[in-house]
Amino acid sequence: MKPFRHAAIATALLLSGTARAQEPVVNAPSGSVSGTLEGQIRAFKGIPYAVPPVGGLRWRPPAPMQPWAGTRAAKDFGPACVQPQAKTPTNVYAPAQPMPVSEDCLTLNIWAPANAKKAPVFLWIHGGALSGGSSREPMYDGRKLAEQGVIVVSINYRLGVLGWLAHPALSAESPQKVSGNYGLLDQMAALAWVKHNIAAFGGDPARVTIAGESAGGLSVMYLMESPLARGTFSQAIAQSAYMVAMPALKKQAYGAPSAEAVGTMVAAGLQAPDLASLRGMDAQTLTDSAAKLGFFPFGVVDGLVLPSQMVDAFDQGKQAPVPILTGFNQGEIRSLRMLAPKAPATAEDYEKAIREKYGEFADAFLKLYPAATYKESILATTRDALYGWTSERLARKQAALGKPAYVYLWDHGYPAMDDKDLHAFHASELPYVFGNLTPLPPLWPTIPASDRPLSDAMLGYWASFVKTGTPGTAWPAFGKDRAYLHITNTPKAEADLMPGMYDQYEAVVCRRRAAGVAWNWNAGLASPKLPAKAKGCQ
Repeated sequence: MKPFRHAAIATALLLSGTARAQEPVVNAPSGSVSGTLEGQIRAFKGIPYAVPPVGGLRWRPPAPMQPWAGTRAAKDFGPACVQPQAKTPTNVYAPAQPMPVSEDCLTLNIWAPANAKKAPVFLWIHGGALSGGSSREPMYDGRKLAEQGVIVVSINYRLGVLGWLAHPALSAESPQKVSGNYGLLDQMAALAWVKHNIAAFGGDPARVTIAGESAGGLSVMYLMESPLARGTFSQAIAQSAYMVAMPALKKQAYGAPSAEAVGTMVAAGLQAPDLASLRGMDAQTLTDSAAKLGFFPFGVVDGLVLPSQMVDAFDQGKQAPVPILTGFNQGEIRSLRMLAPKAPATAEDYEKAIREKYGEFADAFLKLYPAATYKESILATTRDALYGWTSERLARKQAALGKPAYVYLWDHGYPAMDDKDLHAFHASELPYVFGNLTPLPPLWPTIPASDRPLSDAMLGYWASFVKTGTPGTAWPAFGKDRAYLHITNTPKAEADLMPGMYDQYEAVVCRRRAAGVAWNWNAGLASPKLPAKAKGCQ
């Protein structure tokens, strides 16, 4: 053998040994894992936090895993939970190619500074209407946020009918006689895993901030309400969350059938006579078929996991007493136009319809959402009914408990975004929060490199809140002056967030609650007639 070949083999062996030596290994209570080193950040991906919910464990609460033997490789993301799959992107959120999916999907990912010691933890819950999404999406890569001195954890949880189905037979087999909320129980299981294991990665289990956007923000509110999650987190971040009416397990509520009745309807539509038939169905077929039958996932008021409507829990001060950072986007509905009602032919038609629906509230409504710009008013109405009112409500209710609350309004645009009439659209803040301006889904407007300073500022705000409970001195707490951070090209502290908006929706929701009418995106032109004045309401 020639000398240079001896040298090449020796070099290859040396490099291979060096690579193995640089692989970070953590001996956690649940088992040892080996990850990868990304600069000064240790990354561990695809760690299972519960027993796979397959076969007979479908539609059962997640079970804790027994510690595994040896060292588990944690270098690749786990599959996404089963969800509808599009072959080609049809909206700004869709990936270039369908993600790998599996019913065996209860995994989490960790990014931890190499020198982390009792570092605060940021636990991310992805959005996607409780029907789609995954922690493996490149936008959620936690490296840059971890570089700010926090440990980032992102999780998967069961979606759609596999995660949120209630059914009388499922309730009957449950020791607690409840069903539904399996995806939420998954989130709690991930939090329990973090509490048990994160110290081994250099994290502080007493300093966990739960965070999420859209359905992730909804999940944050569910966790804040649920007594079962109490003590597993110390702070919360809810981005574009929506505090809408929820189905009840066994009875009609706010015009909606019980969750068990919906489950019975789905089973009948699937021609599944019993649980064995439902559990024997292919997961993808089941998911797609249930969606076609009209199943839409929500948390279920079951008296146990979610004891009451969120509005009631927060009104009564029964939610977790933790600091909160919350906010919404100026153009939420520009990418969610299916949530907005169709515009009428003229401004006169718009005003007439609003006066018929809102009665004595019509003048105030039209002041906020004028007929002169009715097409924009329609988008703003749905935005505020879902996200604006919720953000301010969260801030007010946490402040009432004596906890710090910080509110933002994301109002940033750039040429590629604004040219598509998507200014500050739903979720458009996320690349900035995570510092991942690339890569993006193929139909997402390309973010200019000149926006890096704004992303750095957003990373700083979020990391500061996770580390200290405040996003920094430039961002005042929400209080009597209703202070907030207005984030355009340059973030600026302002006061009196959208005057009149909160009072308008609070008054309407109060009457709807009293009358047993749902509140969600059925606002403005999609609103039912304003109920009569009730005790305690305007």
